[in-house]
Amino acid sequence: MELSFVKYHGTGNDFIIIDNREKQMSHVESALIKRLCDRRFGIGADGFMLLEFHPDADFNMIYFNSDGNLSSMCGNGGRCIVHFAHQIGVIEHSTEFMAPDGVHKATILPNGDVNLKMSNVDMPKVVSPGYELQTGSPHLVVKEKSVSTIDVKTKGRSFRNDPAYVDEGINVNFMQQTGDKKLTVRTYERGVEDETYSCGTGVTACAITAAFLNGKNEGSYMVQTLGGSLSVAFKLENTMYKNIWLKGPAVRVFQGEIDV
Repeated sequence: MELSFVKYHGTGNDFIIIDNREKQMSHVESALIKRLCDRRFGIGADGFMLLEFHPDADFNMIYFNSDGNLSSMCGNGGRCIVHFAHQIGVIEHSTEFMAPDGVHKATILPNGDVNLKMSNVDMPKVVSPGYELQTGSPHLVVKEKSVSTIDVKTKGRSFRNDPAYVDEGINVNFMQQTGDKKLTVRTYERGVEDETYSCGTGVTACAITAAFLNGKNEGSYMVQTLGGSLSVAFKLENTMYKNIWLKGPAVRVFQGEIDV
């Protein structure tokens, strides 16, 4: 069977996207997704997404990690699938779509960037390594003086496989504050089991953690990742961060067909 796909990236966090409204993939096998995401024997990607119909939203986003397992929300993936939905005529320049953690709003800006509204986030939980947050996916944020010399794969894997996290898994973010409204972040992602060039829910977790540490009730941060820059805006209401918007590029890399 020939499978038609599109490859996208959001600040280097890359995805295979399938228009599955007509059930091009009638059933999903984790082994196939793992092979398609393989960087030597497949297309190569951090994640795999299906765009499908949804009765109460513009479309449904179904997300898998590169290990082939169904996963939770992906911020960069969400921005990329919104851009893809626009490209194939499912939406115009704004949308409400269903994602693994519920309904999200998004807008495509004139420069092509996508502004995605994230789920509300509770106050960070202080733990011995750093701060735990749920931003659509579970995250651990570890504050560092400098992230440039960290062995992210080794150190991130040690936290991810800690007995406290090993069953569900956790994404591990190393955060450095480089200015009043600037952060640099490097992320180890569960399901990929390696450092990725960027992580949207991780960047969101770091911006919320920085706001928590700096006593900011609202504002925004520019966040530098290995693959580029993202911005996160937010507002604290009582003990919950709301009106969180993740903004950045969503780039169509290429399209093709692969024999599966």
